[in-house]
Amino acid sequence: MIRSIFLAAMCSLLFLYVAAQEGFPVPAGNISQLFYLQRTSNTNTIVYELNYKKGVLDESNPVHVFWIRYAEKGQRAELSWIQRVFAYGVKIKLMPDSSYRVRLVSYAGYSMFLKKGTDKKYRLYAPINGKLMILNRIFVKITGGSMWSPDIEYFEVSGIDPATGKPVAERKKVLANEIKE
Repeated sequence: MIRSIFLAAMCSLLFLYVAAQEGFPVPAGNISQLFYLQRTSNTNTIVYELNYKKGVLDESNPVHVFWIRYAEKGQRAELSWIQRVFAYGVKIKLMPDSSYRVRLVSYAGYSMFLKKGTDKKYRLYAPINGKLMILNRIFVKITGGSMWSPDIEYFEVSGIDPATGKPVAERKKVLANEIKE
């Protein structure tokens, strides 16, 4: 019985993991990539990567954010000032343990943490199903609204359980009181 429940739960998680971005391209080949964000509106993808200067992490600005414009020619493009400040940029705070708290400027209620592991590699950890997991993507289901105020049905976070190496996913509702700090 327990095994059946476990298998049903795993199948449900796998379905969530695959269904959110059916037909969307997956960015690849960027060893500095932390995670990527996609939305229902089009296949253009926002990529969040480590920001290195001369081979060393830029401690004052450790995350660089940019587009991959799949809906055009697949080219890389920088965010505009408006996109960086109001939508897809990040706010970063150095924590006492030398990790960084990372938040999307558009949703202060979801904190992620950039940490250096014992292997000296940085990873971005985010709460998924009540535990900090290695984040690899966020998918936002937009059902209408406007550019300045989209109607978001949910956002889905997906990643890897660092203890088991297995994929994990969770759908979350956007809470209006957590949008801005």
